[in-house]
This record gives sequence, structure tokens and C-alpha cells, in this order.
Amino acid sequence: MKKLISVITPCYNEEGNVRLLIETIGKIFEKLPQYTYEHVLIDNCSIDKTPEILREIAAINKHVKVILNERNFGWIRSPFHGLIQCYGDAVIYMVSDFQEPPEMIPQFLEKWEEGYKIVIGIKQQSKENPMMFALRKFFYNILSSASDGEPTIKNFTGFGLYDQKFISIIRNLDDQYPYLRGLVSELGFRRYEIPYVQPNRKFGKTSANFFRLYDVAMLGFTSHSKLPLRLSAFVGFFSAMVSLLIALGYLVYKLIFWKWFNAGVAPMVIGIFFFSSVQLFFIGVIGEYIGAIHTQVRKRPLVIEKERINFEQPVE
Repeated sequence: MKKLISVITPCYNEEGNVRLLIETIGKIFEKLPQYTYEHVLIDNCSIDKTPEILREIAAINKHVKVILNERNFGWIRSPFHGLIQCYGDAVIYMVSDFQEPPEMIPQFLEKWEEGYKIVIGIKQQSKENPMMFALRKFFYNILSSASDGEPTIKNFTGFGLYDQKFISIIRNLDDQYPYLRGLVSELGFRRYEIPYVQPNRKFGKTSANFFRLYDVAMLGFTSHSKLPLRLSAFVGFFSAMVSLLIALGYLVYKLIFWKWFNAGVAPMVIGIFFFSSVQLFFIGVIGEYIGAIHTQVRKRPLVIEKERINFEQPVE
């Protein structure tokens, strides 16, 4: 009996890419007759023609399964929900803009057959904006160094193959805002890493912006590191000691040079602004952790689906 491979693709406003991606995935599996496949696309309430294109393709291609969300549920929850809806022997996660090369699928499957439960792509270089790539790389390095327990994987976007055993475990997690990249390293399955060069998008513009990237970055820290919280305690203690020493220094200097030394208000104003800034920064850090806790305790569903297409159809 052929093994079933699920390919999961989250998409949002990808009308220029989804048709070509589905065709590309289909051609790849035509060259892999030992497998059968399903291509699951979860649309995060696109406002372009993506849903109509997916319906049109699914009507004639029974390998294509579609989930349409009721609204946009964000970068984290919608892809994760799509991932745990896949029941193939292995699940391949990739984005819809061709920045994660579909041509790597045979390599993923080859390593999976060798016994690796997780096979992932590691972005060593990128054809995107060099400054953006450098910032992402800097973030990965910081998060990996700051992670509690097993370090998170550097230059890893989630692109890769996951055995159904791993999917079954994350399917049962009670996590309202899961960080897939961290779970891969945290759960400790045997994995193989394949380097690749990230190409440019095929068509369209990315929906990434500063706030979405910041959200993902903060999720990584709040999910897998206590360093920011500990850093606030260390900085607070260090600042208190420095302030005490400066105050004692001013006191001694004033006692010795009582008539000539006039400190003025400038040191006081500078000190107030500096320590107020430090306090506000770490209040914000603590707020991020409290916000993460708030998200977890509300127990909201990952997404609310509006429509499913072809899930009742058996894959041949």
C-alpha cells in the first residue's frame, strides 16, 4: 500500500502563486509513484481571488483539499491548524510564495525513509533584502542563545517534513498560540537539516510587516526563554547599585567641597529619565509575558472554519 504524504500550504492573498504551486507539487509527485499525496491549502480569509481559484482547482483535482477560514486568524494559528488537520504518514509544510523550494520534497522524503522523524530546510542564504535577512539571522541567533533547555534552530522557518508521530503529539497540545519552530527543537525528535538558498517570491507582495514580525519574535521569546524576565531583575539590581554608589560619591564630594560644589538639577533630570526609560522597557517585557498567559487562559479555538472542500474525498 502506498504511503500518503500530506502537503500543507497556508495562504493569504496568493492569487498569483497558488495555481502554479499546486501544478508544481503535482508534477513532483508524478515522479514519485511510490507515494500518493494530498495537498491541503488553508486560506486565511484572503481578500483577493485566492478562495475562488482554490475552489475552481479543487473541483477538478481531488488531491487538493481546501480549508477556508471565517476570518484572518494570523500567521501563527492558521498554519498550525492546517498542519494538525493532516493525517498523512508524513506532512510537508511549505508556504505558497515559492520562497521555500518545492524541489526539495524528494530530499525530504529520502531522509524520512532513512528513519528521520523530522527533516527540515535551513535557510543559509537568501535572495531577499540583505538587511532583512541579516535582521532575521540576528534574531535567530539571539533566540537560540537565550532559549531554555534545547536551543531553538537557527535560520529555520518551519519549512520541512514532519512524521505523523510528531503531528499526533502537537495535535494533542493544549496550546492556544503555538510556536512551531520552538516545538521542533523542544520535543526532541531525531531530525535532519538540509541547507537551501531562499529564492525571491514568484508573484505578489509579502504580507509581512514590522508588527507581524515583532509578534513572531516575541512569541519565540515568551514561549522558550525566561532570559528577558531575568535580565530585568539583573538590570534593576545593577542600576540600584550604581545609583547608590553615585549618590554616596555626590554626598562625600559635597561634604568635602561644601562651599564650591553645586550639583545642580541636570544629574537628577538625566537620572530620572534614564531609570524611567529602563522601567518602561521592562514593564513592556513583563507585559508581553502576561499577554502570552492571557492568550493561553482564554482557551479560544485556533481558527473558525467557514468551509472545507474535498475532505470527504478519498485520496487515490
